[in-house]
Amino acid sequence: MSLPRVPIRVSASLICMLTLVSLDHTHAAEIEVTEDNDSIRIQTDALKGAIRKHSYVSGVGGGSLVDMKTGFHDPTFGMDIMDWLMEPGTDREYRDKIPKELVYDFGNAYHGNIQKRSIEGPQICTQAGKLTPSVIKGKDFVGIQQGYTYHTSAPDKKTGSRWEQTIVFPKGTRYFISADLIHSVNDSDELFFRQDLPGHIGHQKGNTFSEVYLSYLEDPKFPDKKIPSSEFNDNFAPDEKFRYSRKDGKVPQRAIRAYHLRDPKTGKAGPWLAGMTLNPADLYEGWCHQRGYVCFIQEIGGRPIKAGESFGAAFIVGYFDSIDEMNKVYDQYAGNSRLVVTENDWKLTPAEGSAKKQPAK
Repeated sequence: MSLPRVPIRVSASLICMLTLVSLDHTHAAEIEVTEDNDSIRIQTDALKGAIRKHSYVSGVGGGSLVDMKTGFHDPTFGMDIMDWLMEPGTDREYRDKIPKELVYDFGNAYHGNIQKRSIEGPQICTQAGKLTPSVIKGKDFVGIQQGYTYHTSAPDKKTGSRWEQTIVFPKGTRYFISADLIHSVNDSDELFFRQDLPGHIGHQKGNTFSEVYLSYLEDPKFPDKKIPSSEFNDNFAPDEKFRYSRKDGKVPQRAIRAYHLRDPKTGKAGPWLAGMTLNPADLYEGWCHQRGYVCFIQEIGGRPIKAGESFGAAFIVGYFDSIDEMNKVYDQYAGNSRLVVTENDWKLTPAEGSAKKQPAK
């Protein structure tokens, strides 16, 4: 006895609907990349961000990093933003012989009393003008690579050191992975580069964040390493409080700098926005001070280097629901200082080690 025709048509219709749903899901899960003369914009299933090509460049553009889970975006000028190559010391004896942008003044509220000098420039974020980032599309990630060659220097140094930056947006994570690498043309006893990580906090009396978390903080006033936003209501110099300086034999277990976002209009709590230096020994110095905004500067390196050698660090920047979640992600990737990307894969590696495939996410 033959079956009625109507149920067969319904079943076929259902199969077609299921197929369309499957196709739509697959399409939605793809990473979208759009590019124009101004920027490269990336959207995964969990995160959205933009890489600027000119004006204020390097890293991920300020205000562009959107957490798809909560809808919050960063209140920064940019994340993993690059400055000069530097050493301890002073440029006061030769300031009349260097470009104005290479002058590093101290003894003020911006830089405190810590003597340092820029040995190669310019400051990439404000002076490079234009970068030409390239895109690497993988199966479940998008990579960005960009670089710049320093062309000004202190009188006793050469020009020509090369900065390279790699950024990866993986599918399914609320954070991106980045790495900065310097190929030095100079010898130095204590070379380091300066960057903004996770990024300066734009705010008015703490309206965009409720607290800051510094994993390395050792202050009896803040035993939980969390600092209320009220501490940043008034300006103070970077060496007055909350400064980290690496000491031999006392490298912290983790190097996490984060702040707890809140909606400036409603006061509603949002996620944490964190910047993690995956090998804490790479962190030379870290500042977290108020200068009209919360200035989240850190410095990488600070060790002897010879011309022809390279140094750098790897980072994770993005959104987390709790400090426990930050710690868990940090420990998954801890100890790495390099990021390698091909069309087939991305890998974090130690500075001197061979590439290791990351555990399943």
